[in-house]
Amino acid sequence: MLANSNATANLAVKDLAKAKAFYEGTLGLKQVDDMGDELVVYKSGDTVINVYHSEFAGTNKATAVTWTVGDEIGAVVKTLKSKGVAFEHYEMPGLSLEGDIHVGYGMKVAWFKDPDGNILNLVDK
Repeated sequence: MLANSNATANLAVKDLAKAKAFYEGTLGLKQVDDMGDELVVYKSGDTVINVYHSEFAGTNKATAVTWTVGDEIGAVVKTLKSKGVAFEHYEMPGLSLEGDIHVGYGMKVAWFKDPDGNILNLVDK
């Protein structure tokens, strides 16, 4: 029933202005719509991400959005780090840490957080 429909990521934030600075300025996403002080919609590849104001922002302790960046993962991590993004380092079975990138199971992945603590990540596949 939903297999041919697009899906959208939804990220709760406490401070929409601060979130806009991060998603536009740091991550380079393009705003395509907004609803005042409540919601901003960003284009990311062929998808969109809704960033919305919520009192529950920062309560999700799991990965909220993944960007597949292919072989560019090292360059993307380096660029984001130069913009002040701090990468998370986790101890996970089967993964080793090479700089800020976790490597294992035939993949490379890096995790970071937005200003509200939403967990975001980059993966090469």
